Amino acid sequence: MTYYIIVGTTFFISVIVNTILRNKFIAYSKLYLHSRMSGKEIAEKMLTDHGIYDVNVISVEGELTDHYNPINKTINLSEKVYNDRTAASVAVAAHECGHALQHRLGYNLLKLRNHLIPILNFSSKFINIAIMSGLTIFYSSGGKDSLILKLGIGLFFLVVFFSFVTLPIEFDASNRALTWLRNKNVVNYQEYNKAKESLNWAAMTYVVSALGSLAQLIYFLSILTDGNNKKEEHF
Repeated sequence: MTYYIIVGTTFFISVIVNTILRNKFIAYSKLYLHSRMSGKEIAEKMLTDHGIYDVNVISVEGELTDHYNPINKTINLSEKVYNDRTAASVAVAAHECGHALQHRLGYNLLKLRNHLIPILNFSSKFINIAIMSGLTIFYSSGGKDSLILKLGIGLFFLVVFFSFVTLPIEFDASNRALTWLRNKNVVNYQEYNKAKESLNWAAMTYVVSALGSLAQLIYFLSILTDGNNKKEEHF
């Protein structure tokens, strides 16, 4: 029951945060920049201003599909962000350029996260199976140690670690974006505040995800701890 409460609460908060984020972007997509620059133009200017000439800005399908790909060095902007000339588009475009700047400067946490991605892609195939199978064995054996459960929790720890490594990376990318927007006077005071608010709510989605994963990890660890305590009491 505790597990479902944790998952349900995390899901509920995530829905609220994502709904607010989506509504913010809808509202700020109606606030057109005084400079009339598109998301593509904003991204290209930020890259140029930082001496980055080997990263291409391209358009991709979907909504909120914006990301920086360090492998092929591309800023991938959703069609709306790529073409629009609004506070929302400038926030997203500049944020993704922040990741490109991190890559260029050799930001250590970004390098760490990039190294973790293939490991997580592989382990994600086994996490749920290992945990569910491990819990079944654990409870059916009266709380005896389950190697499979420990393996599953160990793999899930990587997910939690990845989530918390991601947090400072996202905040740093937003700070780099906002610093550039402020210093280059690309946006006015109102546009800057709206861009900042958009990025803050976007960051909240990562915070909620990380805290939700941590709560699940603590729950799984508590199962093992309770089982060990019961064994000690038995002896």
